[in-house]
Amino acid sequence: MLAAIFVASVDELAEDDYSESQREAWASTVEDEDKFGKRLAGQLTLVATIESSPVGFASLKGKDHIDLLYVHPGFARQGVATALCEALEKLAVARGVTALTVEASDTAEPFFAARGYAAQQRNTVSIGDEWLTNTTMKKSLGGAVPQGGMPGRLP
Repeated sequence: MLAAIFVASVDELAEDDYSESQREAWASTVEDEDKFGKRLAGQLTLVATIESSPVGFASLKGKDHIDLLYVHPGFARQGVATALCEALEKLAVARGVTALTVEASDTAEPFFAARGYAAQQRNTVSIGDEWLTNTTMKKSLGGAVPQGGMPGRLP
């Protein structure tokens, strides 16, 4: 189900930023559903549901890198990505992380910029015979718990 959300999101939401052949190459990265499932299982993965049906998902790789954030096109621009991103940010802060990074697609870059992520560098990624661009972005997280203490309290 999450692979289908990934493919639909890439195919429809990235249409203005990437060519058809680029989107096909990008979507092909989840064709091996076992490999995709293992990728998600190896990360902190959150799934957004509406009426018990998955409509989006996000994952945190390691402690401080947003690896995946995808929303089904039928539920885009309705706060699903915002809720998922906020949840990942709060979980990261609770784990003592002071900044998050993401490789944002050209489609997702404005979303992350609006959330306070700053562009660090442009990247070119090869998938099969296609080249896609994205931007490494970083956000400093306020409210990280100081080592040995609670927020707002001296150790």
